[in-house]
Amino acid sequence: MIIYQHKSAHLHQVPTGHPERPERMAALHALLDQDFADITRKSAPLVAYEALTAMHDEAYLQALFEAVPQSGLVGIDGDTYLSPQSLEAARRGAGAACAAVDDVLTKQSDTAFVAMRPPGHHAEPDKAMGFCFFSNAAIAARYAQEKYGLSQVAVLDFDVHHGNGTQACFEGKAGLYYASTHEMPLFPGTGQVTDNPHILNQPMRAHMDGTDMLAAWQPLIQQLEMIGPELIIISAGFDAHRADPLASLTLESSDFYEVTSRIMALAEKTAEGRVVSLLEGGYDLTALAQSTACHLRALGQFTEV
Repeated sequence: MIIYQHKSAHLHQVPTGHPERPERMAALHALLDQDFADITRKSAPLVAYEALTAMHDEAYLQALFEAVPQSGLVGIDGDTYLSPQSLEAARRGAGAACAAVDDVLTKQSDTAFVAMRPPGHHAEPDKAMGFCFFSNAAIAARYAQEKYGLSQVAVLDFDVHHGNGTQACFEGKAGLYYASTHEMPLFPGTGQVTDNPHILNQPMRAHMDGTDMLAAWQPLIQQLEMIGPELIIISAGFDAHRADPLASLTLESSDFYEVTSRIMALAEKTAEGRVVSLLEGGYDLTALAQSTACHLRALGQFTEV
């Protein structure tokens, strides 16, 4: 396993009291330094502009680049803010997602985890929203297709919020599949079951637990096994944890080990074990660290402790 990180993830600033705060990175890095110190680390590189335009409109990208302030904060919407260092952090998050694809497809590692913020799965082709600027998972999936010629790539998303951005980016793109469990009704209000065979949404109700989550993933994984993705990308949000302040599912940290283990089993069957995982949500710092630890143990196929 390879872990990507960069100091810019600490420097993306948000208003006081905002849940997607720099302290998330401090909590994760403390975990990584203590429990995963022997895992290979790499510095998150800047994304190539062409990788961004593969999923985002150029007019949107130009406006976003021009909106970065010299000081202070600029509100893109009621939840999403730019500070002077925000764009670098977002560009390195997307860049690390692509570099992780390189790692697993050139057999440098079977798996990789990108420990960066801001998250990405709410960013749509033409707008930022929900704390997100670039749709990192979608960018990485398209990059895998264009650089390595993969026919089928799947993004599996267990963040408690639906990844409307990933879904929007995948519309009309052959060979890209999106599967998601998420609480409904909840921000962003999307995620209904569709008849699109490329979009596998499985909404969950408030107060459902880890057993319910695993039951929800079972038919999704069965469908994906029949599709046969050659690479799996995980949108790894940990805000379905019972302690998270932004939602009402009741997962325990160990449940993320179980769902990740099932995804790893799918990857072994269809993708030669190749998995790239990208941090999304998770806003209680203790729950975030504990859940990430469980996820990484499954991702690295270490015994859970």
